Amino acid sequence: MNILVTGANGQLGNEMRIVAQESADNYFFTDVAHAEGNETILLDITDESAIRAAVSEYKIDVIVNCAAYTNVDAAETNVGTAELLNATAPSYLAKVMKDANGLLIHISTDYVFGKEPYNIPCTEEQQGTPTGVYGLSKLHGEENIIALGAKHVIIRTAWLYSEFGKNFCKTMMTLTATKPQLKVVFDQTGTPTYAYDLAEAILAIIEDYKNSDTDNKEYAKAGVYHYSNEGVCSWFDFTKMIAEYNGTIACEVLPCHSNEFPSPVKRPSYSVLDKTKIKSVFGITIPYWTDSLKKCIENLKNKQS
Repeated sequence: MNILVTGANGQLGNEMRIVAQESADNYFFTDVAHAEGNETILLDITDESAIRAAVSEYKIDVIVNCAAYTNVDAAETNVGTAELLNATAPSYLAKVMKDANGLLIHISTDYVFGKEPYNIPCTEEQQGTPTGVYGLSKLHGEENIIALGAKHVIIRTAWLYSEFGKNFCKTMMTLTATKPQLKVVFDQTGTPTYAYDLAEAILAIIEDYKNSDTDNKEYAKAGVYHYSNEGVCSWFDFTKMIAEYNGTIACEVLPCHSNEFPSPVKRPSYSVLDKTKIKSVFGITIPYWTDSLKKCIENLKNKQS
């Protein structure tokens, strides 16, 4: 099969480059700019005609959309850009794949939840209650894809980190190594997700799709799914484990409330995702969050040595 990956220079896109090496399929990695050391096809997903041309040229069977506007705070003042990248562009991808009778795998977020005071893991059927522009734009993207009727698998994920780009894990590795004391919020609860694990899950979904009747206009396993690593923690707990695995425990990590770090948007206080559906439908085994975190930090430390 021919698979096109958007946002290939981001965290998940780079992990898709790695896991694709395990596959016999043809992968085409696209982004809006070139990245040193990686072969990248330039593609603007806000241009429907450009998407259509790429799908036709490379005879694409599956698109994995890893591209998004993810600056949560900046989205509050860049509403148009957030909507364009997170809602309109996915509708273009869905239109093109519907015409090509292909599958769109789209990455969404736990930020579609948050306004309600949840205290049990969020299911796929739960109504979206975003607390800010970012979450709302991502929810609109989901709704657009579903409304267009393309074959789709929408995966909501959370607290993504990896060896690539800027992310919480890498930031806290640096801060706990350079500061004597650090305050981190303990009143926001969720689950970290190692982007490599998510990429492996996407690969498993593509393999399942290959074994289905891909000529059919429907895909029996289409729908919305949740994926994060197993377990639950706060950002404070996450940081404590980062420091432990990084060997930077001399830094005193203290819990604090969210209101000690003013932000233009209220972040979800509880956005743990229920992964029962994706595990049962696709037979996926999900690693525990601390196990994956340890692997990521070991990889980062090996790169530095």
